[in-house]
Amino acid sequence: MSCIVANSLSKSYGSIMAVDGIDLSVNSGKIFGFLGPNGAGKTTTIKLLTTLIAPTSGTINILGMDAIRHPLDVRKKIGVVLQQPSYEPTLSVEKSLEKYGMMWNVERKTRKDRVEELLSVFDLQEIRKMKNDDLSIGQRRRVQVAREFMHDIELLFLDEPTVGLDPSARRGLLDYIKKKVKEGLTIFFTTHILNEAEYLCDEVAIINKGKIIAVDTPNELKNKFGREKTIKIRIPETKKDIRGLLIDTKDYEIDFNSGTNITIRSNDSEEVLLKILQILTANNISIEDLSVMPTTLEEIFLTVVKNSNASNN
Repeated sequence: MSCIVANSLSKSYGSIMAVDGIDLSVNSGKIFGFLGPNGAGKTTTIKLLTTLIAPTSGTINILGMDAIRHPLDVRKKIGVVLQQPSYEPTLSVEKSLEKYGMMWNVERKTRKDRVEELLSVFDLQEIRKMKNDDLSIGQRRRVQVAREFMHDIELLFLDEPTVGLDPSARRGLLDYIKKKVKEGLTIFFTTHILNEAEYLCDEVAIINKGKIIAVDTPNELKNKFGREKTIKIRIPETKKDIRGLLIDTKDYEIDFNSGTNITIRSNDSEEVLLKILQILTANNISIEDLSVMPTTLEEIFLTVVKNSNASNN
């Protein structure tokens, strides 16, 4: 069942088309990644889906409700963490969480239990009595994300939620998100850290210049666009002119800064590798190490966006 359905959704600001006729369908109980370069339309799309702004055209259905006609009903069922900082400067961390629960009419005992759980999950116990105004940027971000779990929601929008978090806090948040999704929550997730999306998301859409240019699971995106492989060869120091020996070979780079490393990036990487190995063997140059690097979601993202930009020029 789809909890987000958008058809022909557009948002323009004068002559600028921030979102250009996109179609979206997000299944319940999944983590949907929404990726794109700066200015691609990610945040505008989230503001449309969360009823913060009205579309220029198109339809939006959230959790079975017409989001354009009934925005207040939608807001009661969703949580939203935008990129912009949001916190109560004079309240302590625990009071901030408790206030958020009170705003949503969470029963007192449940509210107290959730405060304690979230203080633990988001590693906020040591700073629970500190005012938000005295926290670091990363600590404020953790409080901002934690607040959204104080009330019962079916759908959570997270726009760059890990900005400012250290690696430990980032992984803790991602694992908590996975846990909540197993309990039935749906997540709409944007990030610039592509390995986060690869670790977290069931499905990914890539948007560029207001248009969605690819939608699929991370693995299927790799199958479609990940033909290029990266192979690294390390050889010992040698007085032989390696560049001269490989002068007729394409799709490789040599790094002499940390030893002698040959990196192959090619759709025909196996063929290039075989040619280089033959040349090295013929010249009695041994191989210290050889590794094949799997295609990452980040490489797919760069390829898809690059192809999209080229087709638009």
